[in-house]
Amino acid sequence: MSQVLGRESADTRAWQERAAHIEKELPEKIRRRERVSRNVHALHRQQLTFGQRVSDRLAETAGSWSFISGFALVLGTWILVNSVALIHHWDKYPFILLNLMLSMLAAIQAPVIMMSQNRQEARDRLRGEHDYEVNLKAEMEIQQLHQKVDELREKQWNDLLAIQKQQIDLLKAQLALLQGQKAS
Repeated sequence: MSQVLGRESADTRAWQERAAHIEKELPEKIRRRERVSRNVHALHRQQLTFGQRVSDRLAETAGSWSFISGFALVLGTWILVNSVALIHHWDKYPFILLNLMLSMLAAIQAPVIMMSQNRQEARDRLRGEHDYEVNLKAEMEIQQLHQKVDELREKQWNDLLAIQKQQIDLLKAQLALLQGQKAS
């Protein structure tokens, strides 16, 4: 149990370090106007070895309805052929050879499927990291846009105040002219 918790805390520390690295690099990418979005599926596919691709393909095939249907057909045929008295029975009831083959198939398929699931987990982790980076960039871009809008609003406000001051000065000048005309 302590090994599992130790591994989880190590994974957490590794993610925190990666997140800090992303946060440090991202402002520079924004400044250079680099894209941070990328095809995570293609990136993950490039990193796979031949054996990993084979096991993924096997897990994909073994988890399909066509495989299940075909396998049920083979099992049914095996049982039927070994139960009917028309030919020689190579595997009589209780089908010990069939049970041995099914056990070997399960012994091979289970670890391969687990390897494929581990790679799926790695792909999900990569996708999560990518999503974090894209979301962080979006957040930073939004903050920059807010800052620009605030600066524009401040500039407009100052311009409006300057125009209003000019209008007040013009009104005072006109008022002084009117008062000068009334006095004469």
